[in-house]
This record gives sequence, structure tokens and C-alpha cells, in this order.
Amino acid sequence: MLNQRLQQKLLQKLSPQQILLMKLLQIPTTALEQRIKQEIEENPALEMEEDAEDFEREEEMEYDSEAGDDEEFDGDEQDEYDSRDDEFTFDDYIDEDDFPDYRTSVNNSSPDDKAVEIPYASAVSFQELLIEQLGYRKLDAQKQKIGLYIIGNLDDAGYLARPVDAIVDDLLFTQNIKTSRKEVQEVLQLIQEFDPPGVGARNLQECLLIQLRRLEAEDPDNDYRLPIMIVDRFFEEFTKKHYEKILKRGNMSEDQLKDAINLILKLNPKPGDSITEAATAGHYVIPDFIITNNDGELELSLTSRNMPELRVSRNYIEMLQMFSDSKKSRSEKEALMFVKQKIDSARWFIDAINQRQNTLYNTMRAIMEYQREYFLTGDETRLRPMILKDIAEMVNLDISTVSRVANSKYVQTPFGTFLLKSFFSESMQTDDGEEVSTREIKKILSDCIEAESKDKPLTDEQLTKILNDKGYNIARRTVAKYREQLNVPVARLRKEL
Repeated sequence: MLNQRLQQKLLQKLSPQQILLMKLLQIPTTALEQRIKQEIEENPALEMEEDAEDFEREEEMEYDSEAGDDEEFDGDEQDEYDSRDDEFTFDDYIDEDDFPDYRTSVNNSSPDDKAVEIPYASAVSFQELLIEQLGYRKLDAQKQKIGLYIIGNLDDAGYLARPVDAIVDDLLFTQNIKTSRKEVQEVLQLIQEFDPPGVGARNLQECLLIQLRRLEAEDPDNDYRLPIMIVDRFFEEFTKKHYEKILKRGNMSEDQLKDAINLILKLNPKPGDSITEAATAGHYVIPDFIITNNDGELELSLTSRNMPELRVSRNYIEMLQMFSDSKKSRSEKEALMFVKQKIDSARWFIDAINQRQNTLYNTMRAIMEYQREYFLTGDETRLRPMILKDIAEMVNLDISTVSRVANSKYVQTPFGTFLLKSFFSESMQTDDGEEVSTREIKKILSDCIEAESKDKPLTDEQLTKILNDKGYNIARRTVAKYREQLNVPVARLRKEL
């Protein structure tokens, strides 16, 4: 049975402009320019200021040229047009006598302009380096394909995670290559001879053994039997730092064990990362904000050097005026709606960009004032406890908006470039009732671990007692949580001989 009811609901819906602003707030400065170019390509009513001025200049020049042509060839004195006058030879483009160098170059810079260089990184990838070395070996067509398949299955660290038997099946079903476990194993051992040493290993133990045996072959004057034995026979005890068991079972002195362990620790546990790091060594973090200390006064600026000036196309505004004044047929009404929609979209985008800049500046300025002591000194113990709600109340914005600003944004300070969200931390009370930042506690915890005796590292209980003695009321499980967040292992794994 159908019936009618009157129901009242409270709903909150975001307008398209608000959704656009929220999306733009999440974009870092490095991606903003690409987002603007994408919008210009999709919306013809939106254009950059420089492009618009160049287009208007070209139109004026074309108009003057047409007017001059009409005056020159008007009346009976107009000469007969000869198409051969438009023909050019290649010499017309390379004749340097007619145009000196100073007429073909322009310099619009001034001594006051700040030179900005954009670094570019170019390097050979990890797989490309291995494929190049594979090409140097004299292999038949089948082994060449097997080698390429193995290289393609190596992870970024240089390890082969796929079993040899699975590779044999893959080659048969995907590439119709009938091979054997022995043949795949031979090609894999060949790849394990490539640089960087340790590549092609199936686990950490094999990776270290490959590097040690490479050292033994290249440096026969030194004895590598002891570190090879430790990795080969006592690898589990070595990873768990059960040195007493190694000393007892390996029949060696403590000094010999210490020298062997120091040599093993110098090996590369992730050989593929050395190539990846070299490829990304030229990549730089471009900050979204810059804070400078000018004689005790903090100054904030946005990194928006590459952001172009935007405006609504004048041609579309004139088209809108033309369609509005004329009597509208069905096609003209559709054209009017199309033009109006594009103009409104362009204005919304320009307003959203301006709001984005204002929101970023106001939020970062509030953070700068809140953490003023830190930005003046660079001392992490001066960082105040700060959560998203604190900044949201200062700038009268929603917490989600502040979160979007802090996410994936970097700030350049006199003490380095940092991720903005790293300045947010919870608070904790000391015995005196003073609120301190959890980042301050992590800094003290890190300093204690760095200063500890490596032969007797501090346990979590001992670290808790040290912090409690300093006035920080903190539990052992909290110390363990902070230690894990600092990527510091437990005391047993920090032990050194």
C-alpha cells in the first residue's frame, strides 16, 4: 500500500567547487603545474596569461599585415601575382651574412633575477645493467631467453623469489621453451657472477656467500674461510647474535669472530638497491614552503615559481556576449550553454587555485607561529605538542582540510627540508605537569640508544627507567612502541662484540 509521509533530514553535500578545492589541496607543488596544464587542455575557456598575450599579439600583427596588403595592392596598379615569388631555397635558411648573431638572440634576464636550475637524473636501470652483462656472454638462443626471464623475475633488491622449478614451468607454458632444472640452474649461476656482487641470490644467506666467495677469488692473499664458515654453517646463530654458540661450535677466538663479523657486516644485503639508489640519487625534494630566519624574524613564502597566471579566455567571453544578444535558435541555445559551462568551470578552477594558495599559506603560517621556538633554533626538544585540531582552530578550518595541507607537503627550513606532517605529535605530561611532545621523548630515547655500550645494550626496561628518572612518566610498552617507530631493534639484536 502506497502512502505519503513528510520526513525531515539533515544532509551535508559538497559543491563541485568545494570538491575541486579539496583535490587541489592534496596536490603538492611539484604536481600542481601538470594539473593546471591538464585543465587547460580539457577546458578551452581557460588559458595562461602569457599564452593569451602572445595570441593577441599575433592576431594584431596579422590584422596589420592584411591591412597593409590591401593598401599596397588596391586599384589598377595591382601587379599580377607570381607564385614563383614564394619559392625558397635551402640557402635562404643558412645565409648567416644577412642576420648577425645579436639579431637572432634575445636576453630578457636581468642581474636581479634569481637563477633557478632544475636537476635531471638519468641512469641505467637495474635490469638494463644485467641484460647488458648477459649480452657479453656467448650463449645459445635458449639460454639467452632463460637468462632474460630470470632477470625479469628479480625484485628491486636483486633477489630471485621465484623457485627454479616454477621458472621451468613458466618457460614451458608462457614461452614454449622446454628446459630442465639443471639448465635453469646453470644460467642462474652465470647471472650470480654479474655485478653488483650478490645479485640473483634466492635468500640473504646465499647473497652473502656469493659476495664472500667473490672476494676470496679476487683477493687470494687474505683468508676468508672463517666468515664463509659463519655464514654457511652458523647463519641462524649469526642473525640472532648468539655469539657464544658460534665461539663454542666454531672453535675460534673472540677476536677472530669479531673480525669475521665486521667483514660480513660490510657486505651488501640488498645488491639491487645500490643500482636503484644511484638511479635516484639526482632526484630532489622540491619544498612547498620556505621558511627563512631574517635576524630573528621568521619569513614564510610559497614555492609557486612555476605556477602560471590563469584567466578566462576573452574569445569565450565575447562568444557568450554574442549568443546572449542574438535571437536564440535551438543550436545557439546549445552553444550558449556550452560556452557558459566552460566559462563557469574556468572561473571555478581559478578561484580554487587562489583559495588553495591562501589556505596553504595561512595553515603553514599558523604552524610556523605555533612551533616558533623550533624554527628559530632547530632544537627538536623545543617542538611543542601539536595536533591537527590545534592548527584547525587557529585558521578556522576543518581538521580534514588541515590534514590535506599537511599530507605530502614539504617545508624548507634553515635546518633542512622536512615533511610537514612530521611536526604533528601527541602530548605527554611530565611529573611536573608540563606537556611535552612525543617527538621530544623519541629524540631523548634515540640519544640514549646511540650513547649506550654496544656490548651491553640497554633493554626496554632500562630505557623506561632512564626516561622516568628524567621526569617523563612513560610505560615500558610505550617505550617499545617508540623504539619500533624509530626502526631500532631490541637490545639483543643491537649487541656487538
